[in-house]
Amino acid sequence: MLASLRSAAVFGVEAYPVHIEVDVSFGLPHFTMVGLPDATVRESRDRVRSAIRNSGFEFPPHRITVNLAPADVRKAGSSFDLPIALGLLATSGALTRRAVDDTVVLGELSLDGGINGIRGVLPIAVAARRLGLRRLLLPPQNAAEASVVDGIDVCVARSLPEALQALNHPETAERAPAPSTPARTPVASDGDLADIRGQLLPRRALEVAAAGGHNLLLSGPPGAAKTMLARRLGGILPPLTFDEALECTAIHSVAGTLPAGAGLLSARPFRAPHHTISNVALVGGGGIPRPGEISLAHNGVLFLDEMPEFDRRVLEVLRQPLEEGRVTVARAARTAVFPARFVLVAAMNPCPCGFRGDERRRCQCTPVQVAKYRGRLSGPLRDRIDLIVDVPAVPVSAITDGAAGEATAVVRERVSVARQLQQARYRALSARTNAELRGAPVARFCAPDATGRALLRSAIERLGLSARGYDRVLKVARTIADLAGSEAVLTEHIAEALQYRLLE
Repeated sequence: MLASLRSAAVFGVEAYPVHIEVDVSFGLPHFTMVGLPDATVRESRDRVRSAIRNSGFEFPPHRITVNLAPADVRKAGSSFDLPIALGLLATSGALTRRAVDDTVVLGELSLDGGINGIRGVLPIAVAARRLGLRRLLLPPQNAAEASVVDGIDVCVARSLPEALQALNHPETAERAPAPSTPARTPVASDGDLADIRGQLLPRRALEVAAAGGHNLLLSGPPGAAKTMLARRLGGILPPLTFDEALECTAIHSVAGTLPAGAGLLSARPFRAPHHTISNVALVGGGGIPRPGEISLAHNGVLFLDEMPEFDRRVLEVLRQPLEEGRVTVARAARTAVFPARFVLVAAMNPCPCGFRGDERRRCQCTPVQVAKYRGRLSGPLRDRIDLIVDVPAVPVSAITDGAAGEATAVVRERVSVARQLQQARYRALSARTNAELRGAPVARFCAPDATGRALLRSAIERLGLSARGYDRVLKVARTIADLAGSEAVLTEHIAEALQYRLLE
């Protein structure tokens, strides 16, 4: 007796179909699973056996063979529990259909027959629509994210008997409610930008970084509000577009960080890993590749507080993602590509003790110690940071009597207008922001006027800018022009962009 059902698995952030074939034949009781299952999949034998018995069905006391096709791709995860159990029930006659080709079945079984949520449902729903399949049967915890995909009939089952009923009588299956459009909100921030007194230049740099998607490094003594500034960057970013929300939701679904019952993410991600993080946890990887922190920050913010305290090897793996906007994780069998376009904001002290340049506190560090501390950030990594800003200690008078600065909502409105200009300008390109421009479009869209070119030529000689640094100055100047509502990149825009490279 043979039964066949459709399921799916995820590698990277892409899904691929998996056929579950269940054969029950006469012989000594034995449960064999083939098709390169990992430990989690092999353990499903015990979960399936208990779930079938505790749901009131008879587990076949015969020789059972389960094949997960394609057989040359390793399978991982607990999402195959439900289709395996339904395949066994099909061979015993409880499921009237021996071959279920129109429905993708997903779900992890509890020992009592209940169905638990799984990872990666959104990429699976997208792949199912691409393959022409119109129906999903899955746990209710994952219904909201699957319903985001148009043209898919999403059915839910809370237990094994409900799943059996849904396949025997599809017309009576419970459908997932229509997805509600989430409110488009920015990144949840720790407070309002108006809370920060003084620090006019760092506030301006924060606005420029948000408007153009540029990377930002804040350097200053302890207590100068570097962390406060960084954590308010999310609040001035524009809301997610639908396409951006779809990308972010798919990544978090695969990583298992999507809250149960959640649909599309409505806020831009903000990730702030601790400096003890490993390079695999930062960029992603593992035997079965999973997204790392930089992919979880896709379309949002990655904040590295006390950047020099991170391991040098961890920081160096950022170089390629910062340039390409993606991470490629190669394994012997397959290669996974994770998107990683984010705004990097980092904070550091000017020296080990932190008080170098502080007028109120004396620095105790020797020049050798300072050079060694700053040398933890390599030249190639610094070259990929568009804005490097000094954050001086805030005077007491500014804290006690200083006027509040602009509120987050006011700055976010200017940033949103600048982003809209960029999206309209680059409609025919793959770039969404000025920071994503590469090659010829930089010269086309960011070319300064004659005076600006002369200023830039002089700065290259004095500052020793690399070719990458030259391009990044042009792109920052383009963003400053967008904030000013200027079609052309003028000399004052070049001058402001250059001042963000002086600290380097």
